[in-house]
Amino acid sequence: MRRLLFGLAALAVGPSVRPAGAQDTSAIDRGVRIGIVYRPGVRPGMVVLPVHSPALDSVRTIMSRDLDYSDRFELITLPGGDSIRVTAVAPGARPPAAGGTGRGTGGGAAAATTLNYPLYQALGADFAVAVTPAPGDSTVVTVHDVAAGGVRREVRARLPALKDPGFRLVVHQLADRVLDAALGVGGTAATRVLFVMEGKVYSIDQDGADQTLVSSSDHQAMSPAWAGDGRRFSYMEFWQGHGRLFVQEVGSGKRAPVATTGQALDFTPAFSPDGKTLAFSRATEEGTDLYTVNFKDGCCLQRLTVGRFYDNLSPTYSPDGQRIAFVSTRAGLPQIYAMAADGTDQQLFAPFDYGATGSSNAPEWSPDGQTVAFHRDVGGTLQVFVLDVRTRAVRQLTSVGRNEDPTWAPDSRHMAFVSDRSGYRQLWIIDVETGRIRPLLQKSGARLPAWSPRLPETASSTP
Repeated sequence: MRRLLFGLAALAVGPSVRPAGAQDTSAIDRGVRIGIVYRPGVRPGMVVLPVHSPALDSVRTIMSRDLDYSDRFELITLPGGDSIRVTAVAPGARPPAAGGTGRGTGGGAAAATTLNYPLYQALGADFAVAVTPAPGDSTVVTVHDVAAGGVRREVRARLPALKDPGFRLVVHQLADRVLDAALGVGGTAATRVLFVMEGKVYSIDQDGADQTLVSSSDHQAMSPAWAGDGRRFSYMEFWQGHGRLFVQEVGSGKRAPVATTGQALDFTPAFSPDGKTLAFSRATEEGTDLYTVNFKDGCCLQRLTVGRFYDNLSPTYSPDGQRIAFVSTRAGLPQIYAMAADGTDQQLFAPFDYGATGSSNAPEWSPDGQTVAFHRDVGGTLQVFVLDVRTRAVRQLTSVGRNEDPTWAPDSRHMAFVSDRSGYRQLWIIDVETGRIRPLLQKSGARLPAWSPRLPETASSTP
């Protein structure tokens, strides 16, 4: 099994074809921006108004953090408390605008009529967000367009109790709706990251809270992967020397073994975009190859590669389901290849040069289909790279410490990865557009992260 061990352990990387625009080149502290020329103020200003209800203080705190972590706003801190919130509307200020869900109802619309828009403009705000209670145990979130002098949108939600497992998810979803109302883009607040630590799979919110064990406590586990609907995930567990794949429901926590797995070492599962097929790696004494199985019907095992004593592993589907990127050692060192989803048309995907470029591993296709992230050996240490699918150009994203196992957020803009830049291996998140980087989990030993799609409203916060 020497090649098997090499295939599982070869998580290495190589130098870039050209440097990244947001490459990280300096020492890191929490929340700093690195490797770019960043001008404060180029992003719209956002102020989250103070709340008058102690029960909503947690909502405001979580939402403010989510909007900050979106990297799309300059968060503005109000001077002198909340006294400016209820000053009278300036003459000529426009009334609340139509166009939002739930507009004109409850306390949110009433609060909008008392907002001093010129004052918030002077503070540099383009948007203001008010969180107010409403009848029927509901909460109203009002998004003010400060420049237009009116309400952009008003949304309403019924919050679970503060200690309810679903409380944080509902607040994260409200934050994503604020982002959509303000800028018309999808957020990543209502997402989670799976990761492996001490042989178990855990889940954590994208803001670093609510770490939860999700795999069995009786078996060693690895290789977590999300289904595209956010309602299921898969991972491998070791059973009597073999690797067995499981699919687990997020809401109920129920899990079931994947048919045809568990008789060999099966690992690195990947869901097809339609959610019907699971691609995975199978290691034997003759090498490691890629297979697919219809896990819903428990049938139709198909072999995609024939290694003949080399390794093919770590599949990742393109968003349209037409292609699979993967790792292969057929050229010697592990490199990134691609093929059609049926196993035909196998070819080198990420360019490399012997003597200048090292091993490449852990590919993941971005949700927008434009790039593939992976890590590569650079002078004996691992760094994160991205491959432009259209041009095949490769660029390096990281340079500080050892960085590996990248995984995309659903916005194709943020990426979680493992790094020892702080002195020990932990999870970090980088915004590839600005280079801002922050720790996700400051505990040591985390590895193999997998970022979820946007979670549906029925998903529980404790799988």
